[in-house]
Amino acid sequence: MTITHVAVVMPAYNEADGIAGFLAEIHAHVAPLVERLDIVVVADDRSTDATASVVDAVGLPNVIVQTQLANRGHGPTALAAYRAGLQTGADAIVHVDGDGQFDGADFPRVLRAFETTGADVVHGVRRGREDPWYRRALSASLRLLVSPFAGRAIPDINTPLRVYRPEALRALVEALGPDALVPHVHFSLAEARAGLRVRYVAVRSLPRRGAETTGTMWGTQGEPKLPPPRLRRFARDALGEVWRLSLRPGAPMRLLDGTGTGR
Repeated sequence: MTITHVAVVMPAYNEADGIAGFLAEIHAHVAPLVERLDIVVVADDRSTDATASVVDAVGLPNVIVQTQLANRGHGPTALAAYRAGLQTGADAIVHVDGDGQFDGADFPRVLRAFETTGADVVHGVRRGREDPWYRRALSASLRLLVSPFAGRAIPDINTPLRVYRPEALRALVEALGPDALVPHVHFSLAEARAGLRVRYVAVRSLPRRGAETTGTMWGTQGEPKLPPPRLRRFARDALGEVWRLSLRPGAPMRLLDGTGTGR
């Protein structure tokens, strides 16, 4: 592999149960392929478990944890992780969420696609998602909303498994700013409109690792049959944000295509 330095960046919130095993799995599959592997975990300081301490104790080389001072939500934490990855000087920056819903064995496939196709970004397209129906419905709704503006279908618009070329990522992060709720939706749309070289690789989607199988960000335990109130509020706010930052004429992310009004 001609890529010599990879940085894996990972936002994490209340992932103490499963994150150590996930980090070890990523390291086992990626480290043999490159000269240097950095793993940067950006942990939310409002976590109610010992996520940061577990990462500190994992015992793998070049694994560091950065702690955010406030609970800013997944989007801003992911963007902070991306900025940390850019600071490493890596040739390729891999983003993945700390909940471990991907198979470490898929990481080499995604990296090889990135290397062999000359892509600016590779998306890991989730197959066999076992998330609650309303999370899959939210992703599908966002895809249907955004695809006409992108000018092409985007198979998994909000996938958190991505590999970026640093210069492409830097342009996206700087245009979006630090506080977006759904950065990957904005990125997917901007990538298409700006003509970036995007490749898609099918990957396995696994159940969330750890004791809490549905995640903590939606304010519920177990698997409810209806979307919890926090998710409904999030969906409303996310749709407004997509219009404001990516879809309306003159939106910041539309400036990346060079016209200010989209293509």
